[in-house]
Amino acid sequence: MSIIEVKNIVYYINNLKIIDNISFAGEKDKFISIIGPSGCGKSTLLRIIAGLIKPSSGSVFYNGNEVTAPVLGISFVFQDFGLLPWLTNIENVKIGLARVEMSKAEKEKRAYEVFKNLGLEGFEDTYPNMLSGGMRQRVGIARAIVSNPTVLLMDEPFSSLDELTAEALRSDIISMLKNVNIPISSVIMITHNVEEAVELSDRIVILSQRPSHVKEIMDLNMDYPRNKHSPDFFNAVDHIYNVLTQNI
Repeated sequence: MSIIEVKNIVYYINNLKIIDNISFAGEKDKFISIIGPSGCGKSTLLRIIAGLIKPSSGSVFYNGNEVTAPVLGISFVFQDFGLLPWLTNIENVKIGLARVEMSKAEKEKRAYEVFKNLGLEGFEDTYPNMLSGGMRQRVGIARAIVSNPTVLLMDEPFSSLDELTAEALRSDIISMLKNVNIPISSVIMITHNVEEAVELSDRIVILSQRPSHVKEIMDLNMDYPRNKHSPDFFNAVDHIYNVLTQNI
């Protein structure tokens, strides 16, 4: 059974159709990227999957149960970090445990464990404005995974970072998926970056212009870490660009 099922999602803003009948599924240990033109509703779709926005029609299912509001098993990483500047970095991470039934001591221990695992040790009591963009995004990821979700949703998490920092974080995400101590078993990421999608994904959902529909769902069977200079990598990137530029 799929962990996430997106079925026939349609979404209107007033009378303007943004999303037109999108369906796809995410199984265990799958990294899915959603890619498409600017303004086609990718971020809106991700928020629908998270239960933050209700679709005009269609449904999202998490482990067979319909998602009608945010659920504990699904966490979200925002493009702009989404950190509260008046809280310390560790306090920002603890926000991810607000709905989790744990003692204060257990929450403290869990937050520090995740903080350390993401290479943030030593910055617990400083504030977000004292960190680089890459470190702030690590805090955002720590907040998202501290509650032990099984599905991680990411909205262009690397787009505001320099390439070296983004590359390091992409490697961290893949390592996190393979870490038996972290229960995340499915990632769904929004991106504009075709090469990034091919580097990370098992499956790529390619969307059309607005109102967006699925042009193609592409499965990739390449070992990690991906060799960006291999013929398979180049062919996958080229194919996605071709699909994106087709007027269908």
